[in-house]
Amino acid sequence: MDIKYTSTKEIKQFQDSLLRKELSYLNEKSPFYKRKFQNEGIDIRKIRTIEDLQYIPFTKKSDLQQYNEDFLCVPKSQLVDYVTTSGTLSDPATYAFTDKDLDRLAYNEKVSFECTGTKRGDLLQLMTTMDKRFVAGLAYFLGIRMLGAGIIRVGNGIPELQWDTIERMKPDTIICVPSFILKLIEYAEANGINYKNSSVKKAVCIGENLRNQDFSLNILGKHIREKWDIGLFSTYASTELGATFCECPYGKGGHHLPELVICEVVDDHDRIVPEGEVGELVITNIGLEGMPLLRFRTSDLVRFHYEPCECGRKTMRISPLLGRKNQMVKFKGTTLYPPSLFDVLEDIPFVSCYQVILRNNLLGTDDIVVRISLKKGESDLPEDVSKAVKDKFRAKVRVAPEVDIVSDELLKAEVYSDKARKAVKLVDERK
Repeated sequence: MDIKYTSTKEIKQFQDSLLRKELSYLNEKSPFYKRKFQNEGIDIRKIRTIEDLQYIPFTKKSDLQQYNEDFLCVPKSQLVDYVTTSGTLSDPATYAFTDKDLDRLAYNEKVSFECTGTKRGDLLQLMTTMDKRFVAGLAYFLGIRMLGAGIIRVGNGIPELQWDTIERMKPDTIICVPSFILKLIEYAEANGINYKNSSVKKAVCIGENLRNQDFSLNILGKHIREKWDIGLFSTYASTELGATFCECPYGKGGHHLPELVICEVVDDHDRIVPEGEVGELVITNIGLEGMPLLRFRTSDLVRFHYEPCECGRKTMRISPLLGRKNQMVKFKGTTLYPPSLFDVLEDIPFVSCYQVILRNNLLGTDDIVVRISLKKGESDLPEDVSKAVKDKFRAKVRVAPEVDIVSDELLKAEVYSDKARKAVKLVDERK
């Protein structure tokens, strides 16, 4: 029977047994972890359960950057694909896969797409890149191929090409960043495309939150759904995670794949948080051959949900991302994370594009500057745009950042740069 539909007790026992195998593999094959076990005096034979992981130090992003090749568990001759992590707020780290790892990656995406209801014979349009050392596009392609569905590799951006492809090939599913769906709608409305009656019935979304912590659609999700009544599925993944948390049709959080990754949530004192509380996600890869990670700190703040899902899976589910630990902002006595700032900006009808900039001020505390551009031809602009934007922030998050109004062309060129894999909505200039 599929482990995801068994009891939570059976899932836990299953992961405990996989952990023991993983530790033996790392002790035998990984120069980095073999050295760590020796230096820390860790006897892996005593690590029998997930709870025992607390006796092993964390792996940090800086370890992966500083000792990159020491994480390799196979000769370089066995590596067949190289990517880098996104490097959102730090230098990217190199990550490499063996043939077996690519098969594992395909399996991960196959079961994740199955979770959304995708099946053999469906047709999916990929609106994210397969180049620029980015693993996601390749993973989607491999998983959809294993599933037996069809895929159209259009790549990111270019709404005109996306709509031409939709009208020619009639995909039922698109894979993209959710904010790009609004750009597709905007282009369709400007060019007389009857998007509401197109072949597209579902969007599998990456890179941005679609939901609030109670799983209701957030402002971005509502704006999409109000315009285009298609199924919206959130996913959470990263290169280091080596797995995907994907929503089922009930939309109550991304489902854990226990055969691929062990997850912990820790507080600021490195202790496991009580069930249902927020903390930093820590992951241990299962079954990776090339560069597996043990107790890797992701910096992502999440909470776990353990009640069984209506879809029948008994796996843990992950909440929408609250933010990243190193992106926390202390602004005028208020603690904020960028997603809450994005939500405010998404809810301002005259804002066309935006970018949030974090800076240090002379007092050594954080400052926030919000750069916005205005929608062309907007007839309902307030008399004082900056004041209206600040009032929105005060109403939603109690504090107001500095507002800088710039040209739409200039801001979109920076936010949607060809040099970046994702929309650059956040620039952290803090030291």
